[in-house]
Amino acid sequence: MPRPLLRIIALLLHAICIASCLPAAAAVLNVEFNFTPYTGDAAKSDQLESVPGKATIYVNNLPFAEQEIQKQSILVMFDDRQISPAVWITGSGLGGALRKGKNRLRIEFEPTDPKLAYRAHLRWSSVTDQVTRTENGPGRGSETNMADQGKEDKPAKGRVVLEREFMADFATERPWHKYPPVTQLSDADRQTLMQMVSERAASFKPDFSAVYSQLAGVENLRVDEVKKLKCLDKAYAAGVRIKVAAADQVDIVVTGNPEVVVQAKTGQLFGPTDPRSFERIKDSKVQMCAGFTLAALYPQRMLVVRTPAGKWEVVR
Repeated sequence: MPRPLLRIIALLLHAICIASCLPAAAAVLNVEFNFTPYTGDAAKSDQLESVPGKATIYVNNLPFAEQEIQKQSILVMFDDRQISPAVWITGSGLGGALRKGKNRLRIEFEPTDPKLAYRAHLRWSSVTDQVTRTENGPGRGSETNMADQGKEDKPAKGRVVLEREFMADFATERPWHKYPPVTQLSDADRQTLMQMVSERAASFKPDFSAVYSQLAGVENLRVDEVKKLKCLDKAYAAGVRIKVAAADQVDIVVTGNPEVVVQAKTGQLFGPTDPRSFERIKDSKVQMCAGFTLAALYPQRMLVVRTPAGKWEVVR
């Protein structure tokens, strides 16, 4: 065999060996975000103070959650000066708002005191399926399954907005992710959506068959256990009823996505007609079951999509 050909074969075999012997790239299983508004010097002090206010979390322009932050002492830990989170967000906890591929997280923070000078801190990292070890000196080292770590820390006064793009190839693709975006709503659309909201509230009544149908597919909720415990029946017997915000207090928001947001202008879209009715449920297990189930049924805001056939559906 000619020597040039032998050399080419040897190079190919060497390349194959290198490719097969290298460890597989770590797969990303999740992402984490930590947000903290604070006062103090994180570079010098091991203890800071969180700034009271309200953080609103958006995922791909969809309002996801609101969290009140209280004033309290927070720790600065480890050699890299990690600040304890006031708000902790994981990709796996974002449900159907998370897309497979590129996503954008936005946190809007409104401090209680608009004149207070503070710092807004956002830290992020990916959780992988491999552990890496870092040598910090003779006989010293650390192990972690975190990767792509980074942070943003900036001065602020009043309202502040922090944004971060991230990849989530681990996300579950939902059918409506491929629906065309809703760019406008007709009066008929708005009437249909208001009717859906009213019917959902009215469905909370014996024999709860409509409610059980709506609960199908809710993560971490077993409908068979809810039925077995009869917590909805017992909540109804205790006087629990569901009301909807007045029609002139409801906003229907187009987001540039397939999802449309139905929410109250202030407060919650759904709520009990008598908040004290839950106190009449004496069994703590029944009370917990009813609370968790009703929170799944009647969230702060409702996400709806229009199917390719033109029908409106509630999504989670």
